Amino acid sequence: MSVPPVISVLDDDPYVRAAINNLLESRGYTVHTFASADEFLRSTDSTDASCVIADVQMPFMTGIDLLTQMRAQGSATPFIFITAFPDESVRVRALKAGAVCFLGKPFAPTDMMQCLDRALAAGGETRG
Repeated sequence: MSVPPVISVLDDDPYVRAAINNLLESRGYTVHTFASADEFLRSTDSTDASCVIADVQMPFMTGIDLLTQMRAQGSATPFIFITAFPDESVRVRALKAGAVCFLGKPFAPTDMMQCLDRALAAGGETRG
């Protein structure tokens, strides 16, 4: 029996965190949720993540800043970005920083699952 991948969800909106958590748990993933990049970085769970799903716009540290910091520290954890303000220049910046996907809110659950499948394949993970 394999261990399901751990997905970390970062969004300052508790309803978005809950919706993504419910979607992913219903598909058999282990999910850890965080209200901010800082909360994620301070957590011992941050090193266990098979994939990070992060809001672009969060207080104090953006999702793209978090990705840049993690890459600078040697982390290759795949990132999926979500945003309520899907701007083309931000999308390009996110993808150049190394994001696997960039989804505008609201997004279809199938779109999230396709992005997650791609992210886990890029990170060498398989679904549990």
